[in-house]
Amino acid sequence: MMEKITAGVVGAGLMGHGIAYLLARAGHEVSVYDPSAEVLETLRDRLLGIAELFGDDPAIVDKVRACKSLDDAVTGAGLVIEAALEEVALKQDIFVDLECLTPPDCILASNTSAIPIARIAEKVADKARVVGTHFWNPPHLVPLVEVVQIADENLAAVERTIAILRDAGRHPVHVRKDIPGFIGNRLQHALKREAIALVAAGICDAETIDDVVKQGFGKRMGVLGPLEQSDLVGLDLTRNIHTVLMPDLDTTPAPHPYLLERIAEGHLGMKTGEGFRKWSPEEAEAVRDRLRRALLADTGGDKTD
Repeated sequence: MMEKITAGVVGAGLMGHGIAYLLARAGHEVSVYDPSAEVLETLRDRLLGIAELFGDDPAIVDKVRACKSLDDAVTGAGLVIEAALEEVALKQDIFVDLECLTPPDCILASNTSAIPIARIAEKVADKARVVGTHFWNPPHLVPLVEVVQIADENLAAVERTIAILRDAGRHPVHVRKDIPGFIGNRLQHALKREAIALVAAGICDAETIDDVVKQGFGKRMGVLGPLEQSDLVGLDLTRNIHTVLMPDLDTTPAPHPYLLERIAEGHLGMKTGEGFRKWSPEEAEAVRDRLRRALLADTGGDKTD
């Protein structure tokens, strides 16, 4: 069992509160800072909601402290995870402050989904302290965390972070090179690019895309990764398919025009009632509930009403 640390989380929103719960559940003392008083005020109730979801002792939530200042949240911490908005300048400024406010041996981690960690750490003097920790939403239900190495100098911080996260019940993986999107989002958005291009070209509608993934190869992806599947069927078959398919795949080098068109028309997804598909409030909530139940079942904590 790993020794317990004092951890700080910067950002109490969608990702931050789930990360804080995971660390507290592992026995660490956690302090959370958010510039929004309103977000901080709801933090405890949202943490209690996670405890109820898992059937945990609500006392776990007592290990999480809401802080009104960054200084209060991170002073003396052994690990700080930044879960602020996905804005480069904002994250850079936060890391400058974190370097000044924390002990020299404190690991400074960013939960960015795509921004290279070296870019976030540009203004940090001691880059050996900085790592990426890309959790997936919702972090308390999705086990994977991509731990990103910048260079040889921060390998020790990467290894310690992996140990802390594994002890907290996550499935950390080591990303050995610091590239945009890391591993998971490069794979996910390569699929999204092709999906959007197929709809834009009139090959099928968005619902058909989703059905093909969910009812086809998506059925096996939870137990069989893409390279595992290639080894299963044979690399010679994979080569033969690639010979025919690769020249015809979409290679749009920027956000697809069809995606930009949807956004320009105000169709942003479930929050506006329409994105690639149309959604009533009831349909949107049903999707969220379906996702929650499926992820919870994978943790062994499924509850039925």
